[in-house]
Amino acid sequence: MKNDAASPGWLPLKGVRVLELAQVMAGPVAGLMLADLGADVIKVEKFPGGDDARAFNSKGAGDMSAQFEVLNRGKRSIAINLKTEQGCESLRRMVANADVLTENFRPGTLEGLGLGADSLRKLNPRLIYCSITGYGSRGPLAERGGFDLILQAFCGLISVTGEPGRPPVKPGISIADVNAGILGALGVLGAYIHVLRTGRGQHVETSLLQASMQQLYWYAALFFSSGEVPQRLGTAHPIVAPYQTFKCSDGEIAIGGANEANWLRITQVVGHPEWSTDPRFSSSRARLQHRADLTECLNAALAHRTRAQWETLLSAAGVPVGPVQSVAEALSHPQARAMDIVVDADTADGGRRPMIGLPLHFDGRNAPATTAAPRLGEHTRQVLAEFGFSASEVDELLQQECALQLARSPAQAQAAAST
Repeated sequence: MKNDAASPGWLPLKGVRVLELAQVMAGPVAGLMLADLGADVIKVEKFPGGDDARAFNSKGAGDMSAQFEVLNRGKRSIAINLKTEQGCESLRRMVANADVLTENFRPGTLEGLGLGADSLRKLNPRLIYCSITGYGSRGPLAERGGFDLILQAFCGLISVTGEPGRPPVKPGISIADVNAGILGALGVLGAYIHVLRTGRGQHVETSLLQASMQQLYWYAALFFSSGEVPQRLGTAHPIVAPYQTFKCSDGEIAIGGANEANWLRITQVVGHPEWSTDPRFSSSRARLQHRADLTECLNAALAHRTRAQWETLLSAAGVPVGPVQSVAEALSHPQARAMDIVVDADTADGGRRPMIGLPLHFDGRNAPATTAAPRLGEHTRQVLAEFGFSASEVDELLQQECALQLARSPAQAQAAAST
């Protein structure tokens, strides 16, 4: 069968079945990546509540939270009660015909249910079992749960974020969770290549600790080479200057003068060629040592024009430059649409709205999963039938509360009551 990016409907993971026993963010990010690459991602959710993100307050479609909606588009939902033996046995039957299982339970939780990697890979030697934990599966902190804020603090990210002389701050995004999900998906892809070559699956592991500490490349290099403990620098760079944000008349702009050529261009564009011979700024080392003076001088020079004006002038001179945009400005910029990072997707109430898409292209194309995020248990009957369960077996699971089918939304319940 032809399988390339020129084929209609082509996606690299088309036909791959993923069971997602993960919730909230890190695990669902991994599942979203795999769904966008074409995998059939089936959320195996607890009940009555399902994925905890379903209960978050941000307004989505109807009664569905926006956070849940954006991370679970393109997936299907099946609700199974893993606190019952019948529920666990049902999952084992599904695993026998699955390619990937993702989970973000604390180490030992699924093992206690007979659903650990070793047990399930005996049932299906080709299974890729992906675990995302807080601190990892070994070491003195392995049993602790993982939370984005806590791991960002633990791994040093918060200590280097913020302005000099002021308290540290958390980066505005969930770095640990999002990067752990991306690393989980990367690990699954690596293991999938291994399956294709050998026929044997693997247990892929990553953690919020690894996903956070990985971000320290530059700072780790500085510390390991010199013993110097990195400090907060605001938007500035620890190694080069000017490489930070500066104030314009209507906001801030980021300027990258990482080498001498760009620095000389900056001095010309802002109308201060004499800075090139100023002892404070005449070399990279001098600019780092006098960063405060450099920032003050550039802020004063840039204050009389707008972000757009300086962006035009500096960009024309070949200087790396970009405005500090709000989230609204960034998501609305035509470049976001041009690169398919903002796409229109279905919502659970039958509408459509913009969401973050697949941040990859294959031969210039991508085709993210744009079907609506599922309601809890929406696909229970359908999925179990696909995995070989008879109608009577499904009925028994539902009657014994070992599984749950579609939970109606308030709008659905009202419509049913009025008929």
